[in-house]
Amino acid sequence: MTAYKSLLYLIFEAGLFALYIPLALLRTGPRLETGVISFLAIPLWLIGSLTVLWCFWDFTFKGGGTPDPTDPPKELVVTGPYRYVRNPIYVGVLLIFLGHFLWFGYWRLMTYAVVAFIGVHAFIVLYEEPNLKRKFGAVYEEYRKRVPRWIPKFR
Repeated sequence: MTAYKSLLYLIFEAGLFALYIPLALLRTGPRLETGVISFLAIPLWLIGSLTVLWCFWDFTFKGGGTPDPTDPPKELVVTGPYRYVRNPIYVGVLLIFLGHFLWFGYWRLMTYAVVAFIGVHAFIVLYEEPNLKRKFGAVYEEYRKRVPRWIPKFR
């Protein structure tokens, strides 16, 4: 059942906010001609998508929950992409957004990415991190000290 809920959340959340909204609603207005640089979108899309899928897998099968804040993992997930950055799903989605901008060149896509990042950052700082600290205590605090929030640290 958890896998089914994760899949539905992936389709709805990622489908709506990472694909439908930016691609259907934001491809208008001023445009930057990105030329050959636009092809950098392809690895960004691949890396971002694979990161999101990997994290959904780990949340479901290692953490025993879903990425949905109303049904979070029962175990703190610190493997896979979570070894390098505390918020790899959001980093993956931001890479997808950057890919959209590079491929299509519409400034509204970049504005959407910046606004989404600000909103996600506020959600993490005000809701997610305090809840993780409350739920996992010292284990989460140690993890938080070792692993950065946004910029991956490869060791």
